[in-house]
Amino acid sequence: MLDLLSRPRRNRKSAAIRSFHRETWLSPAHFIYPLFVHDRDGVGDVPIASMPGCSRLSADGLMREVDAARADGIASVVLFPAVDDARKNSTGDEAWNPEGLIPTLVRRLKQAHPDLVVVTDVALDPYNSDGHDGVVDASGPTPRILNDRTVEILCRQAVCQAEAGADVVSPSDMMDGRIGAIRRALDAAGHTDVSILSYCAKYASAYYGPFREALDSAPRFGDKKTYQMDPANGREALRELALDEAEGADMVMVKPAGPFLDIIRRLREATTLPVAAYQVSGEYAMLKAATERGWLDERRVVLESLLGIRRAGADVILTYYARQAARWLAEGGLGA
Repeated sequence: MLDLLSRPRRNRKSAAIRSFHRETWLSPAHFIYPLFVHDRDGVGDVPIASMPGCSRLSADGLMREVDAARADGIASVVLFPAVDDARKNSTGDEAWNPEGLIPTLVRRLKQAHPDLVVVTDVALDPYNSDGHDGVVDASGPTPRILNDRTVEILCRQAVCQAEAGADVVSPSDMMDGRIGAIRRALDAAGHTDVSILSYCAKYASAYYGPFREALDSAPRFGDKKTYQMDPANGREALRELALDEAEGADMVMVKPAGPFLDIIRRLREATTLPVAAYQVSGEYAMLKAATERGWLDERRVVLESLLGIRRAGADVILTYYARQAARWLAEGGLGA
């Protein structure tokens, strides 16, 4: 027999002993449930082909889904709009229409579920006829995104959402200076209690394809690499974090989650703010495709992936699996 004084396996020999030193835990309290909504009159819920189990929801469909999510223990949702092309223009004016899709649905949700945490997306791409997160200047030989003009519009959008009852506004555009500008605009309008969840480190990722299909928000030309971050960079995320903290962000986010676990860890170690991570549409689609083919056990692999995001340092996870994961956890979770 080996002469070993230390045997780590002794701390794994039973479920009760394993629970003594389990470092990471997962619960519905850690989830924000992303939901797609549309504004087409007379059209019900529309399934999204590349995201099985997800749909663009009608107003009534949204209410049914949120009712069910609340019953599953989900306390937070974030809304993403699929806007009719007729309502889009080059400056995304529909983004700050107080009678538009998102403000209308926020009011309805808060009336039905006052304790529900409603998060709204602050960005122009769903409303912009160019499909970009900012206003496009196409006057030169190469189109460019107008940062400061965009920030002015984002401030109007954030205030409009706050006035409808949003608890948290979440700028996903990656324009410079928008956190500070939005904070000042919210405060000036009397919304000092509305939080800002900043997409602090949002990468120009190939994992967003199904999301853009869901919202019909793909750029009409070019890409988003002049404002979203280079996937090759890690230190740059710390620079974005420092700026967002100084400008008044209440929470910060890394997107995508799975391919950027190291960035989640870097931000967790560098800030005392809550850190969120977005398990994006491409991650969801890959898990769905593999599990539908029987290559992976869906319950086990999904919960393990979410646990890994938590272990990396995320306090909050945006995931399309929120409802299913909540039910699985209620049934026994990852097991002992």
